[in-house]
Amino acid sequence: MDPMVERTARWSGPAAVALLLAAGVLLSDRPVGLAVAVAGAAVATCLVVARLRLTEWAAVAALLPVVGLVYLLAAGSSANLGWFSVCVVVGWVALTSGPAPTAALTVVTLAGFVAQGLLEPEPGWGTWCAGVLFTALACQMASRQRVLLAELRAAQAGLAERAAAEERNRIAHELHDVIGHALTVSLLHVTSARLALDEDPAEAAVSLAEAERLARRSLAEVRSVVGSMQDAGPAGPLPGVGQLDELVASFVRAGADVDWSVTGDPTPLTATEGLTLYRILQEALTNVVRHAPGAPVTARLEVGAGRSRVVVDSRAPAGVTTADGTGLDGMRQRAAALGGELTAGPHEGGWRVEAVLPA
Repeated sequence: MDPMVERTARWSGPAAVALLLAAGVLLSDRPVGLAVAVAGAAVATCLVVARLRLTEWAAVAALLPVVGLVYLLAAGSSANLGWFSVCVVVGWVALTSGPAPTAALTVVTLAGFVAQGLLEPEPGWGTWCAGVLFTALACQMASRQRVLLAELRAAQAGLAERAAAEERNRIAHELHDVIGHALTVSLLHVTSARLALDEDPAEAAVSLAEAERLARRSLAEVRSVVGSMQDAGPAGPLPGVGQLDELVASFVRAGADVDWSVTGDPTPLTATEGLTLYRILQEALTNVVRHAPGAPVTARLEVGAGRSRVVVDSRAPAGVTTADGTGLDGMRQRAAALGGELTAGPHEGGWRVEAVLPA
């Protein structure tokens, strides 16, 4: 709560009691000196309670004498406006305390009005009873709504933080996959160009041109990922199943031994599914090239029977492709986000990455 609002709410109770008791003094049949002293004592007690910020039951115990002082001031006349200060005190407790303290003060207050009605039968006592009950219930509901509003705002803030964290993770995975693939494959081309520079300049030029092309394409993907964070939307389309062949070809041109095949028709897959399959295949091949260069790889995509499945088998030594846990975690999270599953581990003397996504 804003400090100014909180301060105003805290001191409005004593101010209202003081104003109403001033009217009660004017309408009271007590001696003026006694009436003023009683009203002053009641207001002073309210000021102390507001100043000390007591606990719920302590505040009830401190405000009970205030109710008693009001009874002393206005007893015998249901027409005295000072009775409104009793409603203010009950509402004050109801707004700042739980149901039990509010109920306790309300019962005591109602008992006082019932006693007044027995001693001085007047229709007005029933009206004051109804007013106290209404004030207690209304202020308790308002207090509950305030608590619920605070909880809702806290929950919304938590959801916003969670959504922001998930978005940061998504972008981090995208950038990891794009940059990791670009640097790994470009490094292979640059290495080939360096080795062939003296003996075959033409081949070196081809390798450098391929590295340049791959760098430009990866830069475009990075711009697309970053563009998705802006209101203007992505700078260009993200890759999908239509770019899988080109992805594998980029590794082959870099010197990787990849046997690639597709079974079924991948065109019905959604853009999200296509991007997920692309990133998983990209990361799996990048891991093999990075950690086990020269190892033969068999990669395949199978679409059908209500699912899509991408498998990457390599002859890399067991565990060699897990040097970077970030990549594997990213692949697992991508698959899980679509209700799928990804496994990675030793398989038939090599290493297998397998992702299964529901159609």
